[in-house]
Amino acid sequence: MVRRILIAVAALGFVAGGAYILSAAARADLVEYTDFGAAVTPTEPAFLAEIAPPSRAPVKEFRIPITHETIEIAPGVTYEGWTFGGTVPGPVIRVRQGDLVRIKLVNESPMAHSIDFHAARIPMNVAFRNVMPGEELEFEFVARDPGTYMVHCGTAPVLMHIMQGMYLPIIVDPKGGWGTEVDREFVLTQSEFYARQGANGVYGPDWNAAMRKEPTHVVFNGKAFQYKAHPLKVNEGERVRFFVMNAGPSMRSDFHVVGAVFDRVYPDGNPKNALNSVQTWSVPAGGGAVFETVFEKGASGEGVYAFVTHAFADAEKGAVGLIQVGSPGVIAGH
Repeated sequence: MVRRILIAVAALGFVAGGAYILSAAARADLVEYTDFGAAVTPTEPAFLAEIAPPSRAPVKEFRIPITHETIEIAPGVTYEGWTFGGTVPGPVIRVRQGDLVRIKLVNESPMAHSIDFHAARIPMNVAFRNVMPGEELEFEFVARDPGTYMVHCGTAPVLMHIMQGMYLPIIVDPKGGWGTEVDREFVLTQSEFYARQGANGVYGPDWNAAMRKEPTHVVFNGKAFQYKAHPLKVNEGERVRFFVMNAGPSMRSDFHVVGAVFDRVYPDGNPKNALNSVQTWSVPAGGGAVFETVFEKGASGEGVYAFVTHAFADAEKGAVGLIQVGSPGVIAGH
């Protein structure tokens, strides 16, 4: 069963009643297609955090399969999770302001799920409805608002579906760019797991702990401490941009880089909201922000820097990683 919702086609400049015949080459320039069932985000040795700029294609199509998978949420801790695209978090979607975004959601799991795009101005009851096992749902929207947004399953109870891993970030680049040129960009999604070990040794969800807001693990990009073992790497002198999305489902992220100050912070990721010289900025559950800093020689130059949530009870549960600038002689944990 496939349901297609067609809206906002005028955003591409189509004339009502008009017809366009495109060659295959012309269509390739206009439409970029990504199948997240085939292009699965690498997770070894760590979840791939560095991302490339969006393409110039004004139409971006994404196929997103829903699956249930056994994932690793901390060293030696396996968990029965629910996913978009086979990983937790799901794959990064990156588009430009004004792009037409087409979504094909395919439910390959044994239960009902849905998808909720915080970046989409679209009727919830139409596009974000439940999709049953074996069903597909197609819809589209225009990415009107720049920023870093959450995407998640909205099927009740939403708390359960998010704590099981059903979230991913969508980045909408502003038409005029971010206002600065950067050398490297990373996406960091903070989230919580409420894990209880099962008889087979694999962990599953602890609903009561989630209701008490007592996570067992708080993580960046799906796994505790992974970037301590495998730091993010940049060169001395580079300007770096971090897209931070907080999936929650319940805890905030107080994002901070030890030994650096953010030149700019864009709350919600909109460059019109730019703040300067910021030490720590809070990202609420379900929110996002963009952070920039320069690892310049003579200041935050060659060395090792920790990125954390400055709510340190959560950092101790896994929400801490390292940034390696240049080639320092010793890499030590923070």
